[in-house]
Amino acid sequence: MDFYINSRLYRLGRGQFILVNSNEVHSIDCPEPNFTLVLQIPRGLFDAYVEDVDPLLFLRSCGKDKEMACLIRRMQEADAYRQPGYLFQILRDFYQIMYLLVTDYRIPQADKEWKNQNRNTDRLSRITNYIQAHYKEDLKLEGVAQIFGFSPAYLSRMFRKYAGINYKTYVSDLRTQAGYRLLLNTQMSVGEIALECGFPDSRSFTKAFRRQYGMPPAEYRKNCYRSQEMENGYEGKNIDNNNVKKEP
Repeated sequence: MDFYINSRLYRLGRGQFILVNSNEVHSIDCPEPNFTLVLQIPRGLFDAYVEDVDPLLFLRSCGKDKEMACLIRRMQEADAYRQPGYLFQILRDFYQIMYLLVTDYRIPQADKEWKNQNRNTDRLSRITNYIQAHYKEDLKLEGVAQIFGFSPAYLSRMFRKYAGINYKTYVSDLRTQAGYRLLLNTQMSVGEIALECGFPDSRSFTKAFRRQYGMPPAEYRKNCYRSQEMENGYEGKNIDNNNVKKEP
């Protein structure tokens, strides 16, 4: 998995994790199917327990990475099996993660470069929040730049510098990820999903999906149905064509 944070590439393998600070613009490129856990911690949770939380910045990794990954994985397993008292186990591991963050991962004094970068990523974060809320709409670079008072060229440079990808790719990836969720959780056709997610047609959605997931959306959906059938003990059973729309 290729993980981009503030224009820098981080390659993650099986069992690895990376820490992303608040307001840092990030993106993911992973053409192979995978299972990824994401743990988001609201900044406000630190306010009651940590003094001088502004700025609150953390290292990407440190000597506690294996312990941190183990805690996150244990929380996921507890939620999956839901044995009696599992919520207490999740809370225990969560607060241990918080403890490791403030004792081992925190950057005590953010230097001038960090502070300047944080201000710039905060501005870009407001823009990406807008894009995430309006990804179904027309999001031409010129229009979004005008809304936030920037020139198109300046906004384009911001994305390249702090997100590591260009503006067009960021919007396309966001729409593709929304399409991925609809592909697996609804019976909408590929064409319907494309229009629902802001693509002009199914061809452009298929091209973007193939780039990000390694195969066309119709094939990806078919493989997922086949995998689910095998897991449920129905290997070899055909998908009910009356319940799944045929893809173009």
